[in-house]
Amino acid sequence: MVAATISFVEAETECLRRECVPGHLTGSAWIVNADRTRTLLTHHHKLDKWLQLGGHADGDPDLLAVALREAREESGLANVRAVSAEIFDVDRHWIPARKTDPGHYHYDLRFMIEADPNEPLVISSESKDLAWVDVARVTTLNPEESMARMVRKTAALRAE
Repeated sequence: MVAATISFVEAETECLRRECVPGHLTGSAWIVNADRTRTLLTHHHKLDKWLQLGGHADGDPDLLAVALREAREESGLANVRAVSAEIFDVDRHWIPARKTDPGHYHYDLRFMIEADPNEPLVISSESKDLAWVDVARVTTLNPEESMARMVRKTAALRAE
């Protein structure tokens, strides 16, 4: 995933713009509670699956800022903070064609973000639902390797 993302960025000068086909960079927030046992997932409206929150860079080269912005916009959470400025995970996934948008890849840089599960949530138009989920249960909602990898990384951090 990392090598594919680096190759893509080197080849595509407009990689930060959603108009860039065959794909573009996105920033995602793997939102966890303080003890890293729960994560906030969205039931994505367009893709109809449970995912981490995130979205398009829209020209912003600071993908951590993108992830934080999307975390706030898609959850209503006011108090989110990056656990680290380091990238937590990198993924490349296919987004199917929809209406006037052709199918394309998202080259997704993911950051671990901390929030309080007791803070009220606000479901955005991009979501069917939001839910705090036990990290160990994430793959029952979405068994894709992309999600399972973040679950394993979170478990490894808790074990340190």
